[in-house]
Amino acid sequence: MFKISVEASEIENMPLGMFPGEIKVIDKPGLDYERAVFYLRRQKVLGFDTESRPVFAPGQHNNGVALLQLSGPRKAYLFRLQTLGLRRSLCSILSSKTILKVGAASMDDVRGLQKLRRFTPGGFVDLQKIAWEWGIRDKSVKKLAANILGCRISKAQQLSNWEAAELSPSQCKYAATDAWVCREMYLKLLESEKHPLTPEEMLPPQDRAAHAAAIERKEANIAAEKARAAAAKKRRRKKKKKPADNGQDNTEKGQG
Repeated sequence: MFKISVEASEIENMPLGMFPGEIKVIDKPGLDYERAVFYLRRQKVLGFDTESRPVFAPGQHNNGVALLQLSGPRKAYLFRLQTLGLRRSLCSILSSKTILKVGAASMDDVRGLQKLRRFTPGGFVDLQKIAWEWGIRDKSVKKLAANILGCRISKAQQLSNWEAAELSPSQCKYAATDAWVCREMYLKLLESEKHPLTPEEMLPPQDRAAHAAAIERKEANIAAEKARAAAAKKRRRKKKKKPADNGQDNTEKGQG
């Protein structure tokens, strides 16, 4: 059973998680590209992610997705899309319903890829949308990895230049790990028993407090409304009884 959420202080003491296999950068068509596609098509579950050059200043041009990462258990391929392009054979993998592509906020990445070439996405799994079924409220890859796999994922290269003439070894390791770890988390979840979050548990702490206060106000209003209704009903009963009592008193006086 997993934690609802992990704290940053817990993550700091966890071992560093890193892709253990072969990393291959693909920046042009050719034999390496064909081998990559051949390997990826044979996988049932792939880790999936994309990277774009960060924009730090207003008005700075954004060139869109620079890197597509697809990872199997032993090999990770980093496709440099701004030199390679999003080729049809890659789109066939991204459209395949029989090859699962596991990521976080996957459809945001897909929309970025669709700006390069139109394709119909298929077989995508978004960890952010399914983690709650296992009792996890965390959303970021870093927190999810800590919660599910008990490891720390470095984000040091996240805001680096993904359009650089050559990717550094640190960038390659980061990019491969981000895709691979999503695959590993998904497989670990499938091996684990589900303990879905309640609607209240799915809310972050600050929203839960507001939600609890709203429920209290609603219950108080319902109780007050019931009390007003009961008081009004009691008044109506008194009004109905009063004429009958007066009639009885007058009869008794007449008989006297």
